[in-house]
Amino acid sequence: MPQPALADAAAAADVTEDVTAPIPRVAGRRAAGRLPVLGWWLFAALPAGLALLAAMRAPKMHVLLDYWHVFAKITNDNGDLLLGQVFTYHLDQPFVVPSLLFYADAAWFGGDNRALTVLTVVLLAIAVLALRTMLPEHPARGALTAAISWLLFSSHATELWVQGTNGISWVPAVTACTIAVACAHRGRLAGACAAAVVGCLCFGAALPIWFVVAFVAWLRGESRLRAAIPAAAGVAVLGAWWLTKPAGTQSGATAAFDPDSRLSVAAAAAGGLWSVDVAVVAVIVGALTIALLGLLLRRTITTRTAADAGWAGLALYAFALAAMLALGRTTANVPGGNVGLISRYVLVAALATIALTVLATLHRPQWPHRYVVAAVVTLALVTHAIGAGKADLVRRSYAPLSLSAIALRVDAPAALEALHIQRAARPAARALRAYPFTDTFTLGCHGPELGDHVALGTAQPVRGALDAPATDPGTVLTGWVAFDGAQPDCVLVTDPAGTVTGGGSAGLPLTAGQAAAPGATGWQATAGPTNGPLTVLAVRDGHLYRIG
Repeated sequence: MPQPALADAAAAADVTEDVTAPIPRVAGRRAAGRLPVLGWWLFAALPAGLALLAAMRAPKMHVLLDYWHVFAKITNDNGDLLLGQVFTYHLDQPFVVPSLLFYADAAWFGGDNRALTVLTVVLLAIAVLALRTMLPEHPARGALTAAISWLLFSSHATELWVQGTNGISWVPAVTACTIAVACAHRGRLAGACAAAVVGCLCFGAALPIWFVVAFVAWLRGESRLRAAIPAAAGVAVLGAWWLTKPAGTQSGATAAFDPDSRLSVAAAAAGGLWSVDVAVVAVIVGALTIALLGLLLRRTITTRTAADAGWAGLALYAFALAAMLALGRTTANVPGGNVGLISRYVLVAALATIALTVLATLHRPQWPHRYVVAAVVTLALVTHAIGAGKADLVRRSYAPLSLSAIALRVDAPAALEALHIQRAARPAARALRAYPFTDTFTLGCHGPELGDHVALGTAQPVRGALDAPATDPGTVLTGWVAFDGAQPDCVLVTDPAGTVTGGGSAGLPLTAGQAAAPGATGWQATAGPTNGPLTVLAVRDGHLYRIG
């Protein structure tokens, strides 16, 4: 009897050992599984972090025409909001939400451009999360999430988080539309319609979203009524817009038939991630993207696959945006000759490429996981690297507009007109103490400011020149200056007594007509009312240098 008892005890010990031994290994696998997920989240957060850093380092001043045009329209001279004007069109499109955000920035955040650039990044991050909710459980889900983030936060789109005017004009509408698509993908019609309403109050980029929501509902096999409701709402919204929009074309767009140019713009918008300023490259890649999406959507429409519905809707929305650009913004008067290459419009290419990447992954489950991951990571990094050239173009194009803050502060009429800043917005900005009418305003000289006195007798000579005599203080004064291996901190403009009446910036690219010394950089300045001839000085390390 003892022997069987001992055998039973030994067997029990063996069973216990076999059951408990794997537990540490299972926990280890779970921990190891969490590490790749965390790694993908960190990789996805990287482009958003870069965009946020650029947004926080952006200039304080709003330098674009659209901001000051809208701000002047929706305020009176006391800085009060004219609510009725908020519901008028801008660029023949609804602009309610951006108008309110422009005013809130001026009234609550001192008119700081960075408040809107940071908000733009936050809204794009919400769009990334909304699109992630549509991803099914898939081995490549983390990689696809990272690809969505890298494509939406592409360096091509730098102007969206350098100037809040561009970001807040476009991104709220696009984010609302991605939320609408995500809600429709999950059968939440009420949420999709609510997001569509918000989008249509933001910008015309949201007008097609009603038909996209209807398309997604149809692909999901929902009832005819649930698909007909957003479609009918879309017809009503488009009809109301068409009957109330201002007549004529906007933004210098051509009104000619011109189907060739319009097709070129639509294709370039879909392929904008792959070119900086060579339109033909963007057109070819865009046409290929549209063709591949067409092939994938054919299968989705034929099989009515619910898992594909939202991504098919996203592709349709990207098509609609490209078509709207072609119909409403086609013009050759832009760098590169094609509107589709403009930085902010790269969101069209990003949405189309995201839809293509996800649909291709879902339609080809037999592809090895490692190949899918390698492909999407390469796609994200290569397009981001290409966009570095466009980001540089954006920064260089905005550099001459830095004079806007000084021109508005000193009230230089001719300079404001040249910079396309609405002078009518000045009283409201001053009443609200919006930048540049704040205590933080500076000429950037690390010393002299407007109204200060400088000793003109201490100014040293320097190689430099004015392009034209400095006679009218209200104009944009330009010229060049050359220091040995350095640039001046700023440019000052004074009256004959040495009182600072204006200023400007240096380190600008030389224009084609400037005959300058080797190593020279351009400068520009402006000044307020002055009695007597103007003196233009460069300031470097606290020392004054007379130009001209």
